[in-house]
Amino acid sequence: MHISEGILSGPVLASGAALAAVGTGIGLKTLDYDRIARAGILSASFFVASLIHVPIGPSSIHLIMNGIVGLLLGWGAVPALLVALLLQAVLFQFGGITTLGINTVIMAAPAVAVYFLFGSLVRRSGALGLAAAFLVGFCAVLFSGVIAAASLVFTGESFVEVAGLILAAHLPVMVIEGIVTLFCVLFFRKVQ
Repeated sequence: MHISEGILSGPVLASGAALAAVGTGIGLKTLDYDRIARAGILSASFFVASLIHVPIGPSSIHLIMNGIVGLLLGWGAVPALLVALLLQAVLFQFGGITTLGINTVIMAAPAVAVYFLFGSLVRRSGALGLAAAFLVGFCAVLFSGVIAAASLVFTGESFVEVAGLILAAHLPVMVIEGIVTLFCVLFFRKVQ
């Protein structure tokens, strides 16, 4: 769901960079030394999951895994996802350097949001915990799609149709991410 360079307006890019900088600062402050290895592994998982992508207009669809990153790292997801997005921009030209801030917000803000919305529910046993685990993956992609669509709409009215297309194209990804996150949570429960 990377937004390519040369599409967004200056105010949207500046707002994204500012929000990403604030989020990274909070994330680095809350990421304790014991969780740095976990952050690196999750950053690498995010990096690999999004290598297989299908271009759709100025964006692309692919597995994201930002929900599970947010669930396990909280605010620490912001710097972890920033590093992965930077590597993708430099190595594979996914997104870009000028859009790094807004792309970080698109991926990391939903990750942090699902941590606070569903984190405590996922820890519960039974159907409620499993439903919350599914919603972590589903809502992380949904929120990312909404932020990406809003970024395009705030850039110009000509992007309204593209914004709708991005949301529609990610509906299957939302369901798949929900299922993958559910299985990850079940695996974590089994091995913990």
